[in-house]
Amino acid sequence: MKLLLLLALVGLAQGIQTRVMLRKMKSLRQRLQEQGLLESYLEQHPYNLAAKYFPGIAVEPLENYMDDEYFGTISIGTPPQEFTVVFDTGSSNLWVPSVFCSSPACRNHNRFNPAESSTFLSTNDTLFIAYGTGSMSGVLGYDTINVAGINVRNQIFGLAETEPGDVFYYTPFDGILGLAFPSIASSGATPVFDNMMMENLVDRHLFSVYLSRDSQDGSFVLFGAIDPYYTTQGISWIPLSAETYWQITMESVSVNGAPVACSSGCQAIVDTGTTLLAIPIRALQTLLSHLGASISGKISCEAARNLPDLIFHIHGKEFPVPPRAYVLRSNGQCSLGLQGMDVPTEEGELWILGDVFIREYYVIFDRANDKVGLSRL
Repeated sequence: MKLLLLLALVGLAQGIQTRVMLRKMKSLRQRLQEQGLLESYLEQHPYNLAAKYFPGIAVEPLENYMDDEYFGTISIGTPPQEFTVVFDTGSSNLWVPSVFCSSPACRNHNRFNPAESSTFLSTNDTLFIAYGTGSMSGVLGYDTINVAGINVRNQIFGLAETEPGDVFYYTPFDGILGLAFPSIASSGATPVFDNMMMENLVDRHLFSVYLSRDSQDGSFVLFGAIDPYYTTQGISWIPLSAETYWQITMESVSVNGAPVACSSGCQAIVDTGTTLLAIPIRALQTLLSHLGASISGKISCEAARNLPDLIFHIHGKEFPVPPRAYVLRSNGQCSLGLQGMDVPTEEGELWILGDVFIREYYVIFDRANDKVGLSRL
């Protein structure tokens, strides 16, 4: 389950690098459960997880809005106006609500006012992004963006004018800051990290992510550096198979030494914007059967204690995900952190390695060499 994370900002002294510390908060799912609204909310807000990964379509769904995203504070404009945004490696655009938006979802979030920023530059360009649960539309503008002390001048971003429905109404964040590649950015907008690199605002052309386990503090995103404290087990470098999302090739997935899925190879995206492991429907059914779970993913907590590791075979190496990572416990019940998703690609089936996977590894997103680095924690 994705945890709500509020980012405190801490600068590093060596080189041009910035660590963004993460603090955990109660999830949207938990809040709705406490109010007795969860079941009806899910019925009213179905979503299409696969929509995010169709090439050539400007789609950026908050596929795990119920378990919430990793979000933190940034500022826009002069003087600065603060916003909480999701740091999402599965998308590339930056947008926040604007004062021109009258949707309910905008009215209870921070809204950017361009008239109050002396550095704002307007454009006539529009932005539209379709979501699995709705959409947003607005205009593009330029201004100074501050991310953990890094000032990115003349950064293009979206000013939302409509956010139909009430999906965003319930989220604790205002907008999204995408960390994927320019090739998937809607309206050709240059991503924030690309501008950081072009303006030499980071020491190295990479960023890294550590997500703590079991409600512990200490999670962070580190721009421009690799923290050696988290790489004592060594780094396994995996070349990207596409410069769109952070996409890699997997050879197979095995359980108890036997391949059970992706046996002919498949594609996988390392995505901080996805809570669980998103798996092709047929592979999901096979995995649930092997693990003794119901078709809905539920399993007795007693049986969950004896589950095996899921082994991901990537670039000739094994990357285990133990049951402590993929078994979710809530209100005395257990379920598996797996969800079905079918996305057709030219390379074959597509998997999404979300936070269930990422929490087991210190992940380095290397733009200089088009690689993902994984270090076992």
